[in-house]
Amino acid sequence: MELGLEKNEVKLFPYTAEWQKEFNRVKQQIVIVTGLGENRIQHIGSTAITNMPAKPIIDILVGVDDIAKVDRSLFKALQKIGFLRLRVERPGEIVLAKFTDDTYEVKTHFIHMVEFENELWKNQLFFHNYLNSNAKARDEYRMIKVNSAKLKDININLYTDLKEPFVKSIFNKRINKG
Repeated sequence: MELGLEKNEVKLFPYTAEWQKEFNRVKQQIVIVTGLGENRIQHIGSTAITNMPAKPIIDILVGVDDIAKVDRSLFKALQKIGFLRLRVERPGEIVLAKFTDDTYEVKTHFIHMVEFENELWKNQLFFHNYLNSNAKARDEYRMIKVNSAKLKDININLYTDLKEPFVKSIFNKRINKG
C-alpha cells in the first residue's frame, strides 16, 4: 500500500482495506503516546468509506476537551510518532500531518483535532457513517470526486471546493434530523 501526496497533488486510488489497517496501527500509537481514549480517535475521510476511491492519505479525527487549551505536551507526544502541527487556520480545528521524510513534501496522514462530541466531531462521524450506510449517496460522492480529480487544472483547493456542497448537504441531514 502506497500512502502520500505532495502539497497540491490530487490523485485518487482505488479503495483498499489496508487503509483501515493503517488507521488502526496509528490509532494505537496515538493512544500510547497521548493517553487519549480510543473512542476519541476515529477514522474519517474517504479512506474510511468502503469502496470509495480516495487520495492515499489517512484522515484521523482526534477529540480533545477544549481546543483552546491544548497544551504543548500533546503536540510533543504526537511529534514522537511523526505528527507535526501545520499552519492551517480552521475555526475549532487544529491540523497536524505526518510526512514520508524530513523534506516535508509528501503527507501520508492528517490529524484533525477538534473538541470531542462538538459539531465538527459529530458532522465528520455522521458523514462517514451516512456514506457507509447509503449506497446512493456514496455513488454520488464517488462521481463528484472522480470527475473533479480528472479536471485539467485541478489542485487541492479546487478539489475541496467542488466537493463542499455535497459534504455540507450531508452535514445538513444530521442537523435537520435532530
